[in-house]
Amino acid sequence: MIQRLDLRGTRPTPAELLATIPRAVTDVTAASAVAAELIADVRARGEAALYDQAERLDRVRPDALRVPESDIADALAGLPPEVRTAIEETIRRVRLASEAQVPPHVTTTIAEGAVITQRWQPIRRVGLYVPGGKAVYPSSVVMNVVPAQVAGVTSIALASPPQQAFDGRVHPTILAVAGLLGVTEIYAMGGAGAVGAFAYGVPSLGLDPVQLVTGPGNVYVAAAKRLVRGVTGIDSEAGPTDILVIADSGADPLLVAADLVSQAEHDELAAAVLVTDSAELADAVTARLAVLAVTTPHGERVTAALSGTQSAIVLVDDLAAAAAFSNAFGPEHLEIQTRDPHVELALIENAGAIFLGPNSPVSLGDYSAGSNHVLPTGGQARFSSGLGAYTFLRPQQVVEYSRDALRGVAANIAALSDAEDLPAHGAAVTARFV
Repeated sequence: MIQRLDLRGTRPTPAELLATIPRAVTDVTAASAVAAELIADVRARGEAALYDQAERLDRVRPDALRVPESDIADALAGLPPEVRTAIEETIRRVRLASEAQVPPHVTTTIAEGAVITQRWQPIRRVGLYVPGGKAVYPSSVVMNVVPAQVAGVTSIALASPPQQAFDGRVHPTILAVAGLLGVTEIYAMGGAGAVGAFAYGVPSLGLDPVQLVTGPGNVYVAAAKRLVRGVTGIDSEAGPTDILVIADSGADPLLVAADLVSQAEHDELAAAVLVTDSAELADAVTARLAVLAVTTPHGERVTAALSGTQSAIVLVDDLAAAAAFSNAFGPEHLEIQTRDPHVELALIENAGAIFLGPNSPVSLGDYSAGSNHVLPTGGQARFSSGLGAYTFLRPQQVVEYSRDALRGVAANIAALSDAEDLPAHGAAVTARFV
């Protein structure tokens, strides 16, 4: 069911490792043409395009794209008490972790009368995307909204696909969680079209363009985010999920298999990878996967994900080689289930979020750890990070010099500006001392 890659006895270079990494056939690049067409349609036809895309892609035409506040209130009133308790505790934990991500303002005195202040300025307006295709993600509302609020964002718009099961309305649990967090600007729109609407705005809806689009989604959402980068900011291209588990012979094969399946149930394109130096563990996990894939409720989806080119069990000579493979893969979620996971942690450079030991499964991070589950996928953890309060902040340097402090560097500025053949630069300084 799941392919096996045997790298034992080899020492691949970083470039060779990158070529070996299992990836889905359908990637962001392949989805770009469709995403571009959907975005262009929204730019040209606005609301009409969004209604038509909902009817075609979500199989339902919403009565309204902007969600009435009465729907939000009704959804909150109907939220089951046990779900509300769980969500409120998740909000508390994510808020605590997010508050630790806000850097302090720092003032540095360069010389007497010469001061530079490093400040962190929140983005004013953001668009938060919450998927709603194969599953419902109220937890993603928390993961998007809470760090934005902690950072000081004052204008938050949220989009989630209209649901056929709810007559074209946004899923009530998503609305309820948004209501708990005080978010009232919500749109029943999904996919690449929603990303385009955030980036360019829809005047007839009263939807103003945003400065940043965040949130996970399918491969078309990831492609759309890549396409609008430059018009607006994006957090990362958070497409189909992936998990990589580094494990040794001491790991429990049932727990490893269960964690791989937990992410495979998201999407047929989800990647589930085990890297181990134990052939016995690899055999035991393979056997467990075969059982779990046919007994889990979303068995067809899980089987498709595990059988895809993006999933594999990888055999390596030792755990150092496992860490090197993981760094090349750049997992969204990395679990380390070894005898002393801190040893392997010291070798890890690239990962969206890291889960240590048998009692820290990815599912914990998806819901109640306090960490954020909006993370870079498709190997982008090699150069980008997960969502946090810092995502919504921009560092700015504020420069303030006194006259005497400027006089102290005037000659240096003149010399450098002449060396670069930009004499007006130096003249702008010396003019102050004529």
